Amino acid sequence: MKESTRQPSIYVAPTLSSEDLAVLAEIHQMRKTLQHLLRTPRRWQGGLRRSALARAIRGSNSIEGYEVDEDDAAAALDDEEPISADERTFLEIQGYRDALGYVLAMGEEDYLAFDTTELRAMHFMMLRHDGSKSPGRYRKGPVFVHDERHDRVVYEGADAENVPALMDALVESLRGGAELDPVVRSAMAHLNLVMIHPFRDGNGRMARALATSVLTRSDISEPEFSSIEEWLGANTEDYYAVLALTGNGSWQPSRDAGLWVSFNLRAHHMQAQTVARRFQEAGETWGELDTLVTRHRLPERSIDAMFEAVLGYRVRRNTYRKRTGVEEQTATRDLAALANAGVLTPHGNGRGRFYTAGEPLQMIQQNRKSQRHPLRDPYSWMRPRLATPIQEPSTKP
Repeated sequence: MKESTRQPSIYVAPTLSSEDLAVLAEIHQMRKTLQHLLRTPRRWQGGLRRSALARAIRGSNSIEGYEVDEDDAAAALDDEEPISADERTFLEIQGYRDALGYVLAMGEEDYLAFDTTELRAMHFMMLRHDGSKSPGRYRKGPVFVHDERHDRVVYEGADAENVPALMDALVESLRGGAELDPVVRSAMAHLNLVMIHPFRDGNGRMARALATSVLTRSDISEPEFSSIEEWLGANTEDYYAVLALTGNGSWQPSRDAGLWVSFNLRAHHMQAQTVARRFQEAGETWGELDTLVTRHRLPERSIDAMFEAVLGYRVRRNTYRKRTGVEEQTATRDLAALANAGVLTPHGNGRGRFYTAGEPLQMIQQNRKSQRHPLRDPYSWMRPRLATPIQEPSTKP
């Protein structure tokens, strides 16, 4: 049993079990291997970094019900218009892009640079498009999390009058706690912000952005690949379950955070496995794309568009032109050559025209998927535990 050592004003990190320590060591070994791989530049690394950021943006927003295709999230990174997302949803995506971009830009700052002004500024970046959500300002009244599926309130945030002091305590915990591993520190920052629920809206996304920020300010040198936002978005039910089991319906920071930390370690472990697999697949895929370029006498620069199509993206002329640095006529000619070779399949006309993977690229996609082995779950007991029926929320102490 993991136990806290004192009655906290905010949640404190539990003592890690031997199982947690073993999983944490494996996470760092996988990150070390990735860091070694990144020291050797590869032509496909830029595409993988971009897709990793797009997946993080998409994942974190999907938890809140803002669903977009991955290539629309990538369009936000490129300052392009979306293909499918509606205006409201895309504004949310752009807001999160801005906040996450700030997080990555501040990666060289140390923990001492954290302050509540910075956190409120991140919230403003995220939600400035909607003044009704009080971007950058703490809430003045109560806040409730409502489970739409069961039509019930499942959580009540800390009293509004205590929010400023609790946020000060959160920031102070980030400035101190040097003995904590960055992955654990990130998990606790995430938990405390989402449980305090300091804002009228955007608390979940802020908590996940803060968790990523803690990682970027640590010795983890590949922040784009270290975020677990994609994994959380793909495992939303488990994410909600562990928060419910940890919080028990209201702000109760004396509760044990052991299950929450183990859940985060599991997420990091499985995300690291996913990243490692993508690196391997990218190298194999790029070799096959090189063969297609040679066979069809295509311009070498077009391989980036082919790679994105293999990832499942819809390729657009304007994005292709920006990424390759060619003139508009050259971009049109390149994409026409790819379509004529059957490598890309065109859809639509005019400004709305885009291209998807043709048969040769679809075969590469299928081969990659068929060769994948299941990820190893480092906590085989976790999912049954999260499926345990949750008691009705306790009354607020």
